[in-house]
Amino acid sequence: MRGTYAVPYASRGSILGEAEAKALDQLIGSDGSLSAGSVRDRFEKRFREHIGTRHALSVTSGTVALELAIHLLDLKEGDEVIVTPQTFQATAQPLLGLPVSVRFCDVDPDSLNIDPATLKSLITDRTRAVLLVHYGGWTAEMDEIMAMTRDRNITVVEDCAHALGAMYDGRRPGALGDIGCFSFHSSKNITTLGEGGMITVDRDDWAERLDRLRSNEVDGDFSPARHQGLTTGRELLPWMKYASSAYEQVCSHIRRPGTNATLSEAAAAVGLVQMDRLHGLVECRREVARRLDEVVARHPYTRLQQPRPGVRHAQHLYTFFVDGPPGLREAVIRALDVRGVEVQLRYLPLHLLPEWRERGHGLGECPVAEKLWFSQHVNLPCQPGLSDQQVDHLVAALDDVLRSEVKGPSCLSST
Repeated sequence: MRGTYAVPYASRGSILGEAEAKALDQLIGSDGSLSAGSVRDRFEKRFREHIGTRHALSVTSGTVALELAIHLLDLKEGDEVIVTPQTFQATAQPLLGLPVSVRFCDVDPDSLNIDPATLKSLITDRTRAVLLVHYGGWTAEMDEIMAMTRDRNITVVEDCAHALGAMYDGRRPGALGDIGCFSFHSSKNITTLGEGGMITVDRDDWAERLDRLRSNEVDGDFSPARHQGLTTGRELLPWMKYASSAYEQVCSHIRRPGTNATLSEAAAAVGLVQMDRLHGLVECRREVARRLDEVVARHPYTRLQQPRPGVRHAQHLYTFFVDGPPGLREAVIRALDVRGVEVQLRYLPLHLLPEWRERGHGLGECPVAEKLWFSQHVNLPCQPGLSDQQVDHLVAALDDVLRSEVKGPSCLSST
């Protein structure tokens, strides 16, 4: 692959400008805290109101959001968790450190989301949770999934890293399941200075536990002390840290120690501005996707992603499928590369990674995901930072490649 592209797969998925710089300048010029202050509170309030949940708690990354969400599941040895294979490794990585059985659920061939029919066949009396992703910004079929999990006390965790700006029958991802996890990484639809994350929940007890964990406090069972005073007999003055809790509480069980997952005030300040931009950023992505759809639709051996009515795609990824003779997808990708368009395939199915093969998973476990990733699906740049000239180049290059390459086996002699 070439080092310089006319249309790169850029590392920034949103646009930063004067408004973000002004917010940072105001923060730096103030005398407020730069950690766990009022700006973070405002960002979380804005986010929970946008998503439609009782709580939204910011953390330092989407990966941390997923780690803490999985901790809330209180999984025990022998429990089963069902996971989508078509996602970034962070979705399921925390499960590698737990004594649970992971079952990978194959995907729908159009959306690349977890397939509800396959999911139903995998649920057992030991299933405790489902970890799914809204792949590329197309929401999974959540009503169907929740209908088969709710009565069985199975917790559904939404990995919404791709889905900010999406809609599902008038509702937003992050409020469709039990726990929502968002990423504000540099590549995502909005960013909080490169890293950041958010967890959305409705349950007050989960919100309390999450707040303790991200604030370097223990997630455990605490109860009032039977008597006041410490056995040392030494007085704790009111302004000493922990004076109240040391006297008044006892801890009977520790689930896990806390960590510092505090989103900085600077990151939250940028996040607030980015929320104002969100609709426009997603519309930019959707316009690029619309133009690419027009090209893909008029060529043979190609297949569009077409969400049903009621589903609004956030277009974090633009995906289409080359469904033709063996080797055709590779010929298309190589031809795009020659024409200056960078292609990145997202993602190798998780169950084929070495760490999951070590746990007993492997080829053949999710045949639909495997077939699509190895021979059909293509991801193209669609970020809002593309210039008009770059979008024109992308559209023209795709049209030229599909016209010249997608004709049948005779075009594959060079591959």
